[in-house]
Amino acid sequence: MQKPMSGLTCLTVITLFFLVQQHAFSQNITIPVETQHNALVLQTNSSNNVGIVYLGPKLTDKKEYEAITAMYKQTTEYTGVANAAYAASGSRNLFEPAITVTHADGNTSLDLQYVRHETTKLDENTSLITVLLKDPVYDLEVKLNYKTFFNEDVMEQWSEIRNNEKGNVVLQKFASAGLYLKAQSFWLRQYHGDWAKEMQPEESRLTHGIKTLDSKLGTRADLFQPPVFMISLDKPATEDEGAVLYGALEWSGNFRIDLELDNQDNLRIMAGINNHASPYTLQPGETFTTPAFLSVLSYQGKGDASRKLQAWARNYRLLDGKGSRLTLLNNWEATYFDFNETRLKALLKDTKALGVDMFLLDDGWFANKYPRNNDDAGLGDWQENKSKLPNGIASLVSEAQNNGVKFGIWVEPEMVNPRSELYEKHPDWVVKQPNRKEYYFRNQLVLDLSNPQVQEFVFNTIDNLFTKNPKLAYIKWDCNAVVYNAYSAHLTNQSHFYIQYVQGLYSVLQKLRKKYPTVPMMLCSGGGGRVDYAALQYFTEFWPSDNTDPLERIYMQWEYSYFYPAISSSNHVTDWGRQPIKYRTDVAMMGKLGFDIVVSKLNEKDLRFCQEALKTYTTIKPIIWQGNQYRLQDPVGNSVASILYLDAQQSAGVIFNYLVNNRYGAASERPIRLKGLDPKKKYQLKELNIYPGTLSTINSDKTYTGEFLMTVGFNPDARANRTSVVLELKAVE
Repeated sequence: MQKPMSGLTCLTVITLFFLVQQHAFSQNITIPVETQHNALVLQTNSSNNVGIVYLGPKLTDKKEYEAITAMYKQTTEYTGVANAAYAASGSRNLFEPAITVTHADGNTSLDLQYVRHETTKLDENTSLITVLLKDPVYDLEVKLNYKTFFNEDVMEQWSEIRNNEKGNVVLQKFASAGLYLKAQSFWLRQYHGDWAKEMQPEESRLTHGIKTLDSKLGTRADLFQPPVFMISLDKPATEDEGAVLYGALEWSGNFRIDLELDNQDNLRIMAGINNHASPYTLQPGETFTTPAFLSVLSYQGKGDASRKLQAWARNYRLLDGKGSRLTLLNNWEATYFDFNETRLKALLKDTKALGVDMFLLDDGWFANKYPRNNDDAGLGDWQENKSKLPNGIASLVSEAQNNGVKFGIWVEPEMVNPRSELYEKHPDWVVKQPNRKEYYFRNQLVLDLSNPQVQEFVFNTIDNLFTKNPKLAYIKWDCNAVVYNAYSAHLTNQSHFYIQYVQGLYSVLQKLRKKYPTVPMMLCSGGGGRVDYAALQYFTEFWPSDNTDPLERIYMQWEYSYFYPAISSSNHVTDWGRQPIKYRTDVAMMGKLGFDIVVSKLNEKDLRFCQEALKTYTTIKPIIWQGNQYRLQDPVGNSVASILYLDAQQSAGVIFNYLVNNRYGAASERPIRLKGLDPKKKYQLKELNIYPGTLSTINSDKTYTGEFLMTVGFNPDARANRTSVVLELKAVE
């Protein structure tokens, strides 16, 4: 039997271990994280800390990454950790940290040092590199994860923080990822907005100090600012030129993105969950896993970066990203809350006459004690309103089937009106401070999804609809309130609320998707209030904005398209705006088409146009949904906006052209250059969606080489009496 080591012998072994480790790390370890075109290079220094020494185009000879640092002769770097892959606070770091902790003994210092790394090939296109870091004094470790998608040049980063100490550790800040960039200058393109004003872009040069993009709204977190941004290197990137990094946090709650230009003129980026009011306590042996931070880097401009990100989303993240979608007719703008079974059955006949796939019943179908006749009552009481629907949802689903269409329904299961039976029965399920006056957003409060009982209630709300109505084909999931007076009657540690709410939401969605993996669901949140890639793994599409004015939507959909593919964008034809039905329909076709109009009030020509446009859409939607998108002419600064969707074979495409300037004489005066074509192929252009009684001015018999169309261009002849022009592009022998 082997004798146990004495304390002295054990100490000697540990000392020898660290001496060996120190010797092993006397040579800097270089860890390239590579995609098809780019590389993020990590390297240890003499203090065994891991820094980012390079982010840029991939080098053929990996050994040359080791020579990069010596090429920079910048001002003194005092700390040795300014370029830290995951910056810790309380030791040598002088800049914004990615992580801040309070140890079990109350100490607040942290020094993360390299232990080991490993690379796992997940499949032909994806790899995972993990780097383990540990504090030499405290038994706390961080695992940095870098998942690469080779062909798309996309990288996901997240961290796993593990407490191996004997007592609780409090995470004061816990970013998902850090990046470190070198360039002459940095230009930030960020977005802001509000209800009906989503995705408003701003671009500015980053100056020294910290620029923070964040949200503290709890739910509907993207209302004022989405968790996406662009960084251009050296100069603002254009559509086809320049170096640009896209960033996006995959998290549906409070987020924080810090962009810090330091004393050496280098840019540090930290992104993760917002630590506002959220110190997180880790018990011994517990691991906290952060959400993923997504990035894509391109040296061929914003268009190339967006095509890579869109391809990644369709292939890897968006639910059923390579599948199909249902066109629909929504009743909201036709009826609002004022409907009954008879009126809905008439609308179901209109659905068939129009030619869409599905009828969507929106808000107002539920609650009895406090009937849902406006937005101040009934939310939370998910039983059919007996006055409006005496025969229940089932009769409408059956009627839809009889009309040859599918049936979908609106829900807002995370929220509650104070005037509801749910509120009366379960006031402890509601997010509200027990000693403060309630404050409402859209006359409603938020249910406490950190509570497992509430999670079960929300799951059952959806599950019961499907159990009673197996033929139900679609869910529109809304979320209209933000969190006021944050407090959970369920939680003992209130600082966990904002995080555990989102985790509770994901728990519900995971459970639903396990039982109903293929049912289409729209992610709606008063518009684009909750659009991110963590949520979109559970939803087939999202609602960009309640503002459906087609002129406004051109700008919004343009900006959304930098980060999300067309197949994910729900675009409806409504009565917003003053544009003709053709303009409204053409704009809505740049994604997943739907209608929210009173079909019976359409004149004969408008109805015929919509019916024919839907038939046309059926033939071209595969190109719009799965093709490569090329923005040809920006709506800002031009009278005509133009965008092309092109198939992978460069053989077929669809070009949308819209007049966005109403001033006298505004038109497409000059040809618009196309992109992405095969210069040697010959192409024909044919106008689609021609309004009844009008003639196209486009000669569809003439052919042009791809070289001509990309060098000289093509004029769609957009003008005051041709405000939208849709062209089909086809290669010919």
